[in-house]
Amino acid sequence: DADPIVLATGAADALLLGDGRRSGANTDVEGIERVLAEQGAARGTAASVVGGGATARSAVAALAALGASSVTGYVRRPEAGDELVATGAAVGIEVAVLPWERAHEALRAPVVVSTVPRGVADALVDAVPAVAGVLLDVVYDPWPTALAAAWSERGGRVASGLIMLLHQAVAQVRLMTGE
Repeated sequence: DADPIVLATGAADALLLGDGRRSGANTDVEGIERVLAEQGAARGTAASVVGGGATARSAVAALAALGASSVTGYVRRPEAGDELVATGAAVGIEVAVLPWERAHEALRAPVVVSTVPRGVADALVDAVPAVAGVLLDVVYDPWPTALAAAWSERGGRVASGLIMLLHQAVAQVRLMTGE
């Protein structure tokens, strides 16, 4: 079995066993949603997702749950864009997709979630705006990333993937124990 978020994102990070059943759950979405809320991501705000993998799809679902007004994804692989659009449709938010060559534009959004592996977003550092909003950079080693450091220098609010993992762990314990 899979919960609706797993079906929408195509990603599970927890497997629950019980009563002869196996059920997949995706706690990335809750982890991302909670860390963005803590950082002050406001409802009705435009958001960018940098990357197109499973974590990016989870970010789309989290942004929809937070009430983002729009989401734009910046992807290195065109087929990843199709997956982001499908996730958006499943969770009720329209997702525009742009190619990686335009990823520097992502940083202009009030809320940015970078889901690319370590070092990939380093090339975007020069595009950090003079007034930066909220950034969740899911990379946690090394920390801060070059992007996170530049964002913080511009006065933006920054959270690392470690905070996201903490919120995921809480969600996983709740799933496993009911408490």
